Amino acid sequence: MTTTDSGSATDIEGTDVEGTDVERTEVAGVEVAGVEVAGVEVAGVEVERTGAEATALENIASGELGPWRAWSSATGPADRAAAEAGVRRAYRLAGLAEPERVVWVGSPRAAVTLLREDLADRGVSVRDAVRSAPWARQRRSLYAELGAAGWSAHWAATGGRLWESTQALVDRIRTGVIEDLAGRDTGKEAAEIRLFLLDAVLGQHDAPWLAAFPADDGPLDALAAVCRNAGWWWPYARVAVLSERPVALHRDEAGRLDHGDGPALAYPDGFALHAWRGMPVPAEFLAGLATLTPDRIRAEENAELRRVMLEYYGYDRYLTDSGARPLHQDETGTLWRIDLVDDEPVVMVEVLNSTPEPDGTRRTYWLRVPPSTRTARAGVAWTFGLAAEAYAPAAET
Repeated sequence: MTTTDSGSATDIEGTDVEGTDVERTEVAGVEVAGVEVAGVEVAGVEVERTGAEATALENIASGELGPWRAWSSATGPADRAAAEAGVRRAYRLAGLAEPERVVWVGSPRAAVTLLREDLADRGVSVRDAVRSAPWARQRRSLYAELGAAGWSAHWAATGGRLWESTQALVDRIRTGVIEDLAGRDTGKEAAEIRLFLLDAVLGQHDAPWLAAFPADDGPLDALAAVCRNAGWWWPYARVAVLSERPVALHRDEAGRLDHGDGPALAYPDGFALHAWRGMPVPAEFLAGLATLTPDRIRAEENAELRRVMLEYYGYDRYLTDSGARPLHQDETGTLWRIDLVDDEPVVMVEVLNSTPEPDGTRRTYWLRVPPSTRTARAGVAWTFGLAAEAYAPAAET
């Protein structure tokens, strides 16, 4: 198993906006559901935030979020016993009979396939009862306690920090399942698959909104138990379908799926997503990156894939290997241009670091600049937000 993470909540059904929960902590004299929200009005109290208090608040929120962040990106086998216990408790807390059967599958794709082709006796979806209703009650309660400003600050300090990257991953998984099973993301079959995906409770990927509320006891503890121990799950009246977690997850520092050597996301049954810096790419495309040549890059008709090739190959290496000639040269550096078919040209300035390395050599850097750049000075000046005539440093570092 592999996890590499260099890195407002909305629920599609009804547009839920979820927050976060931390143990109550007092900072600057005001206690707000686990974090002291300084510098905003909370329940009618204006709280001042000093630098030290802001740092303390940041540390508190980060520490409390650590486990939720880990669960949301966890890879490896589910703890099936713990997850099933959480599912059964979620049914009981909703006033429902426990499911007659719990069925495990290897991925969300496998779950949708099973639901489309089998389990006709599963009964109706009970997602609203086991997930949406308890969430709505808890949110109303915490919102009433904190008020609008307090709730907003509480969410921003806690679960909001996990939401964007987690939701991007959820959206990518949904899209991947639809495209894998239907061949495209539009049409009747795609719509049918999308409905099955919306019946899912997201397990580990519910971590952002669960982090907004007390989840170790009470109405949400069952959902939190599944979050800690399994992937997505589908609750029906008679049957619950649970998915394993991924076996591999690779993301860049921005939280985007990113892996140049195999799947960026992979499940134990073979369902996988390939991506380069967030951009979906075919598996066979990644397999060919190791043998790239300038001719192969130039021959690629898809402009987005060609950009990926250039990033992987390296612009400076491409310039050297393709025999490119400089457009302009002056004391600031050398301006190069790569013309690409059906795409804007890549224009870069080659600059030499004015500060020598310990061994006396000087490092070369390549700065990408706008295609309209005509001189090296103008390119370097642009990187500083200046016009060419305004760029005249006394000493460069």
